[in-house]
Amino acid sequence: MTEHGAVDVDVVVIGAGVAGLVAARECARKGLTVVVFDAAETPGGFVATHDVAGIRLDSGAESFATRGGEKGKPGPVATLIADLGLGDDIATPNSRGAWVQLPDGAAPLPKLSLLGIPGAPLADDVRRILGWKGALRAQLDRYIPLLRVRPETDLGGIVRRRMGRAVLDRLVTPIVGGVHSASPNVIDVHAVAPGLTKAMTNQGSLSGAVLALLEERGTKVAAGSAVAGLDGGMYRLVEALVADCEKFGVEFRMSTAVRSTGPLHEPVEGNGVWTTTAASVDDESEPIELTSRAVVVATSFRTGLALLDGLGIDTGAPEAWPEPASVELATLVVDDTRLDAAPRGTGVLVATGVPGIQAKALTHATAKWNWLAQTAGSGRHVLRLSYDLDAVTPPPTKAQALSDASALLGLTLDESSVRGFALTRWNDSLAFATVGHRARVEALRSQADAVPGLLVVGAWMAGTGLAATVAQSRTAASDFAFELRTGAV
Repeated sequence: MTEHGAVDVDVVVIGAGVAGLVAARECARKGLTVVVFDAAETPGGFVATHDVAGIRLDSGAESFATRGGEKGKPGPVATLIADLGLGDDIATPNSRGAWVQLPDGAAPLPKLSLLGIPGAPLADDVRRILGWKGALRAQLDRYIPLLRVRPETDLGGIVRRRMGRAVLDRLVTPIVGGVHSASPNVIDVHAVAPGLTKAMTNQGSLSGAVLALLEERGTKVAAGSAVAGLDGGMYRLVEALVADCEKFGVEFRMSTAVRSTGPLHEPVEGNGVWTTTAASVDDESEPIELTSRAVVVATSFRTGLALLDGLGIDTGAPEAWPEPASVELATLVVDDTRLDAAPRGTGVLVATGVPGIQAKALTHATAKWNWLAQTAGSGRHVLRLSYDLDAVTPPPTKAQALSDASALLGLTLDESSVRGFALTRWNDSLAFATVGHRARVEALRSQADAVPGLLVVGAWMAGTGLAATVAQSRTAASDFAFELRTGAV
């Protein structure tokens, strides 16, 4: 601490993922001095990049949900992208749509669907997957009275009761598993499909609710197209955020891990003073100590809990929190002109019980994004497979990825066609959408809000995906910065 109790900076941000970058930008743009710490070598968190076969690709998030804006207006991510001067570079995916791989074959996902829940159960693309028996059972949803004897929370239970097990097993489970790495039976409907239960009440059925939400969001189009990306890759969002932060004087201290943070006992001129201790990940012998007026915790799940626990916040028993998901992304760059026809559209989600396939999903990236197809060149294709892993599961090999890709695309890919292969593992990679998580987060948030000068943001607090993360971080950090500027904190 400097003489007379002055602080080194106004705000210390712990974590340089998208939530931390957005928070740092909001604070700096309001005239506050900001330092960002992160143990990683580069900022961005799960929005990252790598080179495979000479092509620069996203190694983490490659798209964002377009939901979240008021009717007729762009969502929070698109708004942020436009504010950063990249609005003209927003890219929409190819309209081919995605497929689902079932134990007995593959089929395109229904166009009028939400998380696999069909809005028109008797449509041809639904019957192709469910058969007449399953489709007729799903259609009964339109005639079954909407009686609630308990609050609707678990998505799987809602789907099973309203539409039957075929819809749950053959449509909803593959999509929810691919997107959220969890069974729909433990997924909170309010977290993954905001407004669905309210729409059910208004429409009188689950399928009617799906159609109403699709109409509201303007997404009565091919499955998988309620997302967008950036021409050139989503990592450009991180590059633009970092550049804007630096323009407003934000200092980044990468490869530097925060060991502790907390308020000092004696306030200075009515304001609290925080001290944060960090050290280089390569050399911990010379710790860094900074004092600040405030701290923003924008870390991953386990790191955030540890920091909050160190502040005396009751984070609950460790076993009360679900284990975070670990996902391995396997990227293949192959030369095969047969893929020009996009035999499985923009990608494939895999149902449980499909023999011989370990991947949970495949994205045919060059079929999904026109800009990437142009970058890759004629006949060259980028395939990205995702695998759920645990502590004992070995990472997929190139041979396994090639085998899975062949099975999911319906053609045999030769090893000689492979021009590049890369693995990227993400730990703590997904926000938790399980039943009960919102209550845990709100209990923790209420305690954090009571600590002057503390703000907690991030995917595990906000919800799944960039849309929720950006919306929460931007709004909360803007209010937080205003309070700091006006002396309310």
